[in-house]
Amino acid sequence: MPSWRLVSGACLFLFGSMVAAVGVGYAMVGVPSEENAAALSQNNVYYWADGSQMVATGAGQNRQNVTIDRIPKEMQYAVISAENKTFYKDSGVDPMGIARALANMARGGDTQGGSTITQQFVKNTYLSQDQTISRKFKEMFISIKVGTKLTKDEILQGYLNTSYYGRGAYGIQAAAQTYYGKDAVKLNASECAFLAALLKGPTYYDPAGNENLDPTATRKANRERSEVRWRWILGEMRKDERISEAEYQKAIKKYPTPQGRKAIKGMTGQISYLVDTAKKYVLNKSDIDEAKFDQGGYQIYTTFEKDKVDALAKAVKKIEKENIDPKSRKEDEHVQFGAASVEPNDGAIVALYGGAGYENNHFNNNADTSGVPVGSTWKPFVLAAAMEHGTYKTEGVGVSPMSKYNGDDHLKVRKPDGSYYLRKDNSIFYQENETDRRWGYITLRKAMEQSINTPFVQLGVDVGMSKVRDVAKASGILDQSFAGLNPSFALGTSTPSAIRMADAYATFAASGKQTAPYSVKAVKYAGQELGGFEKPKATQAMPENVANNVTDVLENVIQNGTAKNAKALGRTAAGKTGTTDENKSAWFVGYTQQLSTSVAMFREDPGSHKLLSMNGTAGVDSIHGGDIPTLVWTEYMRAALEGQPDPGFPAATKIGEIADQVGAPSPSPSVTASPSQSASESPSASPTESSPTPTPSATETCSAWDFDCEENGGNTNGGTDTGGSGEVTPTPSTTETGDTGTSRGNGNGGFFGGTG
Repeated sequence: MPSWRLVSGACLFLFGSMVAAVGVGYAMVGVPSEENAAALSQNNVYYWADGSQMVATGAGQNRQNVTIDRIPKEMQYAVISAENKTFYKDSGVDPMGIARALANMARGGDTQGGSTITQQFVKNTYLSQDQTISRKFKEMFISIKVGTKLTKDEILQGYLNTSYYGRGAYGIQAAAQTYYGKDAVKLNASECAFLAALLKGPTYYDPAGNENLDPTATRKANRERSEVRWRWILGEMRKDERISEAEYQKAIKKYPTPQGRKAIKGMTGQISYLVDTAKKYVLNKSDIDEAKFDQGGYQIYTTFEKDKVDALAKAVKKIEKENIDPKSRKEDEHVQFGAASVEPNDGAIVALYGGAGYENNHFNNNADTSGVPVGSTWKPFVLAAAMEHGTYKTEGVGVSPMSKYNGDDHLKVRKPDGSYYLRKDNSIFYQENETDRRWGYITLRKAMEQSINTPFVQLGVDVGMSKVRDVAKASGILDQSFAGLNPSFALGTSTPSAIRMADAYATFAASGKQTAPYSVKAVKYAGQELGGFEKPKATQAMPENVANNVTDVLENVIQNGTAKNAKALGRTAAGKTGTTDENKSAWFVGYTQQLSTSVAMFREDPGSHKLLSMNGTAGVDSIHGGDIPTLVWTEYMRAALEGQPDPGFPAATKIGEIADQVGAPSPSPSVTASPSQSASESPSASPTESSPTPTPSATETCSAWDFDCEENGGNTNGGTDTGGSGEVTPTPSTTETGDTGTSRGNGNGGFFGGTG
């Protein structure tokens, strides 16, 4: 056993070593300043797919330091009351907070950041956000030194000048200009409390919303969060006697709504949406947060091709100018377009159209938004599911597209057990088409050609809506955008983004191979390439011949059906039109082997963001997917594919068995024609676009609409796990989608769906 002298000596030596280490660490660190942080701020540089520079944007363009005497006392008091009540009394270091951070790091968790204003100031001045124990100790030494070398006013000034307030604004002066269009010194108490609330996290406390970064950061949710924290901060200021009762009552009287977003230098035209999409991709594919990213210093190499981006914008503007005249027609006001173009077999997003541009106060990226139902462009997923899985009658054997279903209007939809779907009052539910034409029993190929609703609603029920959902998901559609699995699900009540629809149809173009869409090829920081941005790997989403048969059917839609306007492309192509109830959205999604492109058109109330009917828009009774959206698609694809060969598509071979709807007449010999043969059993007609019938009110129950048959009444349809009636969440009307059922969606189902 070692003697007590040896043990005591060892302890004294260890203690002395620790003291020496602390002394050396303390001596070696310097005191940060906001001037140094501002000087180190850099721009982020975005590059086109060919490596040429697209735009440089970042914190260096929106940062300006001010002295403490130019920062209102109310702003100082607001952050102290909200962030660090003992600021004027403490040493600047929270030992318990540091201990928690070190313990979390030892377990591989988050450091939780600094808990005092001094520590947060120190952290703000670090452009390196490495979560390491050595960095945490260094931060602690600096915080201690800051507490002894700087006055409290200097620390507070530094904190307010280096904090991130969102919208690219670093520091209180930039924040005051960004949110209220005034210098910081002119801010009142109410505005100061609002800006202090942003320090909790601008993504979630900016009432303008940040759905592009997180689908839960909607305008409504952010406004509610912001107002709750604003009130709380003012209350804490009063409680801490930082403001008087009279000052509190004056400040709390009205929420200080900030100005809307503004375009910053370089963020105009489509560039703003390209940067938005690429930034979102980087944040979702890495552990970089928005504040760190906006400090700058990153080089982002995108997949966007300038000539195709320009061609898509030019196509939208040309067709819009020829058809839309808001000065002459009220119905032409607030018309919006969104579009995206993706490479099959790769997933690269080569072009997108997000709207009129930030400079025109349009900040929503229409290419990567949700809440716009896709209508009949969903029908190919129903057909693909039928060809892959069959119906309840075929026991897993695929269904041929030459199978016949009743295409007449006003038809009863039959459940697998032979009974009919019922309404709340127990009356029979009837599915409608756009017209009352009596088609009789027609092939699924013909039904797709003329976009007739009734065959696909019944087919979807026969296949099982959960299988339709699974096929769509495997093709690239995100969970967040799926509508409820009732009969109308087959008619496109779901709300994927234009990017996701282009990518899902690229799966058909690639003979069933699915590759997730991506917008960034590489990211560098300080000259070093960051990991995590490798090209997504392809998976076989559906059997090759299923995809090829879908393509064969969709080629016929262009040649003989609702998408005849796309024939002007002059090369082999496939696609599908889509129009929704009350004419609130119209789509065309089409592809060649080289390129898959989706175009969405809709009207949106700028205040409520509800979708508006397009009846009367462009001077016509209603807008169909085969009209303006197809014209935009054709104009763009002609330019984008100029000079490229026309490889056609892989041949589709016979698939599945004839599985006619119950009650259909026996098929004639012609029904067994090859997949490329056009079905002509019904008289020709001018192309029409079918329209989904409205689904029940969101207050109805599962048993009332009797939608509990799907998957034996499982909870996917609102029933209980064992098939009980349960509480349903029926799909809202196809034209009033979103989280409330009455307004356009909040970003769910966009390109990434927040985390995807």
